[in-house]
Amino acid sequence: MNQPTHPLVQWLAAKENEHLEFKEAKNNFHFEKLVKYCAALSNEGGGSIVLGVTDKRPRKIVGSQAFQDLERTKAGLIERLRLRIEAEEVQNSHGRVVIFTAPPHPIGVPIALNGAYWMRAGEDLAPMTPDILRRIFAEAGPDFSAEICPGATLAELAPDAIAEFRGRWYRRAKIDSLLQSSPEQLLRDAELMTDAGVTYAALVLLGTRAALGKHLAQAEVVFEYRSSEAAGPAGQREEFREGAFLYYDRLWELVNLRNEKQHYQDGLFMVDIPTFSEGAVREAILNAVSHRDYRYAGSVFIRQFPRRIEVVSPGGFPQGITAENILDRQQPRNRRIADAFARCGLVDRSGQGANRIFESCIREGKALPDFTHTDTWQVAIALNCQVQDPRFVRFLERIGRELAASFDTHEFLVLDLVHREEPIPANLQLRLRRLVELGVVESVGRGKGTRYLLSRRFYAMIGQQGTYTRRKGLDDETHKELLLRHLLASPAGSPLSELHQVLPHLSERKVQVLLHTLNGEGRVALEGSRRWARWKAAKDMFLALATICFSARFKNTAASRNVLTRARASV
Repeated sequence: MNQPTHPLVQWLAAKENEHLEFKEAKNNFHFEKLVKYCAALSNEGGGSIVLGVTDKRPRKIVGSQAFQDLERTKAGLIERLRLRIEAEEVQNSHGRVVIFTAPPHPIGVPIALNGAYWMRAGEDLAPMTPDILRRIFAEAGPDFSAEICPGATLAELAPDAIAEFRGRWYRRAKIDSLLQSSPEQLLRDAELMTDAGVTYAALVLLGTRAALGKHLAQAEVVFEYRSSEAAGPAGQREEFREGAFLYYDRLWELVNLRNEKQHYQDGLFMVDIPTFSEGAVREAILNAVSHRDYRYAGSVFIRQFPRRIEVVSPGGFPQGITAENILDRQQPRNRRIADAFARCGLVDRSGQGANRIFESCIREGKALPDFTHTDTWQVAIALNCQVQDPRFVRFLERIGRELAASFDTHEFLVLDLVHREEPIPANLQLRLRRLVELGVVESVGRGKGTRYLLSRRFYAMIGQQGTYTRRKGLDDETHKELLLRHLLASPAGSPLSELHQVLPHLSERKVQVLLHTLNGEGRVALEGSRRWARWKAAKDMFLALATICFSARFKNTAASRNVLTRARASV
């Protein structure tokens, strides 16, 4: 099975910079030093540290014995840095190479380690300079939700909302003092209130309807149900201008009222998939409340249709976030609101909400989230909830059980793209290696012409082994036989363009490689040059015919006898 080409080959010739570091580390590498390098790489925009390669050019692969248990090392890095550090092992004829890849730091939040923020300084590491730190802190801009709302008081916060917040926080943290503290102390502990007064975050999360109408009327969420895309009044509409903890569960109840089951057969059993995934819908709502721009006088709209739901919130993506990088970067526009949700376990501090939405869509065989209508003034996420291929859902469930393997969001994305027969973007190419090694994905061809398809077990499971054979294509030996058959039937020779017509599913470059292989075997020859170049079967035609005319496939057929007659005539 062909393995995807690893970018390590190109890296060897590249210069070291703030995104790429090489260490020989033949026998070992200190874990604390690795943690520090990963922090520095993240602070400077993300990058990789490669162990087992000389750091002086021309670089050589020398192999490394460091960190034999990569999963344990990866877990240690995540625990120390609170970042998802990727770790992979590349086996080479010259030795084992280990690569650790750190993501960019969250916007406005440099990664601290042992009280310092690290960056690369020549061949070593050094604390970040004040000017660079200020630049990172300035990325985020001011947190509107942390600002004090002039004139707002504790009396304008709903007791029911405070009780809901207290209960969720206690169930998450199991801290007994949360149950005994006064409302004021609770809000101070959650940084929703200070000596200066009540924050806008407290109003958004806990405010009464009157308080929001007075101080922040745009903090409103509007739910609509529409039975069709036609314009006109909604079938049901409810408006919520009160603290989010008062309506959060009610919103899901409204969606779930019309949450039909979609059925598919799995062997003897009928399996149900809800049209609207609770986890994905709740995440989309929380994202809208956390990340909308409260300086804009608009409401959050949640529009539900029979098989689609969309959430539209005022203000475009936060600075530095796009639909393309939303899985890799996180930047809460209203950090104080996001922190309060995190205390209750409603969102993840590491910013994995978007990841969970994407994973939910792929696991349930639905289309990926659609951000087409997002612009400078609004973020619009549409979840198209029609189950597109139940067989793919079954496949994901089965390989998870059989391999006892878990996949991250990017690996789910790769599986989804392979299933849809779409190209794999460069930033996801690395994920293919593990999927190929696990036997979940298979590669066909080499180099730029490499294609990927789901493994044979997927097509066997859905009863389409013939489709697998067609997509997998023919092997090189069969390709060569077809080319040689054509040349044996064309004594005058054939140009490359004509031979490409024999194997149109291959690139012209691949056909050339096959012809040169046949030439090296003495079975074909190239005569002429440039536009007069012609490929011909070798003069010793019987050597070639021994492979084709008398093979089990062509023996004693009219075609083989015809080719043999022509071959004798040409000799």
